[in-house]
Amino acid sequence: MKNILLLTDFSENSMNAIRYALNLFENSFCNFYILNVRSPSVYTSADLMAAGNESISSSIIKKTKHKIMKLIVKLENEFKNKNFSYSAHVAYHEFSNAIVQVQKAKNIDVIVMGTNGVTGAKEVLFGSNTINVIRKVDCTTLVVPEGYIYKLPKEVLLPLDVFDSLSGSAFMGIAKFVNVYSKTLHILRIKPNNEISKEENKDKDINSFLKKTNYKYHKIVNVPMHYAVSCYLQTNTIDLISLLVQKESFFERFFMGSTTTQISNKIQVPLLVFHN
Repeated sequence: MKNILLLTDFSENSMNAIRYALNLFENSFCNFYILNVRSPSVYTSADLMAAGNESISSSIIKKTKHKIMKLIVKLENEFKNKNFSYSAHVAYHEFSNAIVQVQKAKNIDVIVMGTNGVTGAKEVLFGSNTINVIRKVDCTTLVVPEGYIYKLPKEVLLPLDVFDSLSGSAFMGIAKFVNVYSKTLHILRIKPNNEISKEENKDKDINSFLKKTNYKYHKIVNVPMHYAVSCYLQTNTIDLISLLVQKESFFERFFMGSTTTQISNKIQVPLLVFHN
């Protein structure tokens, strides 16, 4: 049984991400926890008036949970999957802290959220909420780009830098995902400066790590990370990008260190993040 956390702000973008998850896991037994996070610092005049004699937080939570229950009825009617169960949750907390609490309490396996893509701000790929979840929540996270129409992720791209290991638990998680939901894992070992690392030396044992997985392995030397990935996406049919994330990781350098034009193509497909 999978425990999956679906984040919603009731936008079409978040609804699209939820539908992607329900399609992806249609053959799995799943508990879906649908969560809306409300910040205590954000009130509207309508919230204040609706509260009446109740506390503002109690009034907002009641109203929001009712909206989630209506969403659950909609999903049950749309998907009609007996393998799925749903529950509604409202958190009245700072965004990433709220998710950490639910993730631990419900033993969440995967977090699913949407993103609005390029914003033009400093964090050019994701909104700050998405960035903070990936950075601060130690849980596999699936990010679905705005407007992406579901298709089975048959071809998965995994870019690796010189520090990423094929022997860690995060990589094993990716391999397991590919074996169940995909067809081929495309691995790019990217070496922008032709540097040698002990992790790269382990790649010679890749067959022992991927005994049951169909894969393609490429080593790319003296090419910037964002450019190598962009070129590969343009010349291959890729349905999902996966990343291994650790502190000061490839995620930071690949996404945060690139300009909007350099990375604008990188979130045209869903992103699946595993933590080391």
